[in-house]
Amino acid sequence: MHYRQLPVTSHQSLIILKINERKDGVTIECRVSPRAGRSRVKGMRDGVLQVALAAPPVEGAANDEIIELLSKELGVPRSRISILRGARSRTKVVLIQGVDKSALSKLTFQS
Repeated sequence: MHYRQLPVTSHQSLIILKINERKDGVTIECRVSPRAGRSRVKGMRDGVLQVALAAPPVEGAANDEIIELLSKELGVPRSRISILRGARSRTKVVLIQGVDKSALSKLTFQS
């Protein structure tokens, strides 16, 4: 398990994200809040990416939404992002294939 320090523009100067590097990419843990006003990356808590999703947790809509959001944020095709664990849970482990931990510095946080 690696920890990546990400600079942010908010009141916090440093945020730590737990990143697990694999041969095929990286995994991160995400905690989602479905039925939010808009989809966005909210920040970090205890090394876990906090994500608000506009989609409801029904029939995989929230899972599709988190893949779409991370795809846009990281500039990675949707086909390279998958949910390894937690498809029916608010806490998910997401695999991002074909990138290393430095690619995650593209994440922007919105309050």
